[in-house]
Amino acid sequence: MEILNQLGDLFLAAVPTVILVFLFYLFLRWSFFGPMERVLSERHKRAAGALQEAEASRVAVQEKLRAYNEALRKVRGEIFVEQEAAHRKVLEERQAAVSAARFAAQQELQGAKKALAAEVEAARASLEQSIVVLAAEIAENILAGGSSGPGGTRRVEVR
Repeated sequence: MEILNQLGDLFLAAVPTVILVFLFYLFLRWSFFGPMERVLSERHKRAAGALQEAEASRVAVQEKLRAYNEALRKVRGEIFVEQEAAHRKVLEERQAAVSAARFAAQQELQGAKKALAAEVEAARASLEQSIVVLAAEIAENILAGGSSGPGGTRRVEVR
């Protein structure tokens, strides 16, 4: 029983310490842990909000990137079509220039053929006139009956 009495005295002596520790706990909870929990809760809310904002920003950036790539693909297609049209136009212009040069060359060739034919006709006419004159000279020489020079034949120069 004495142990119980000692325990009772010890318990009565410890009650003020327990009460002080309990009051200290309540004081710390009110002045330190409560504000700390509020700060941590606010920090958690802000972090979650920042994560949501970052996710929304990432989604927006991905959408902008997709739109940019789509616009880029569209513009590349348009540029390709324009380049193809320009290339086709250059080929058509080149073909037109070749056709014009071919036509000009054919015209020049036709002109040269006509000029050559005219020269041939002129040469024929000239030869025909020369033939008549030479035939007349030969006939005159034969009818004149004389031979001029040694060997009895006269040389006739054709000019």
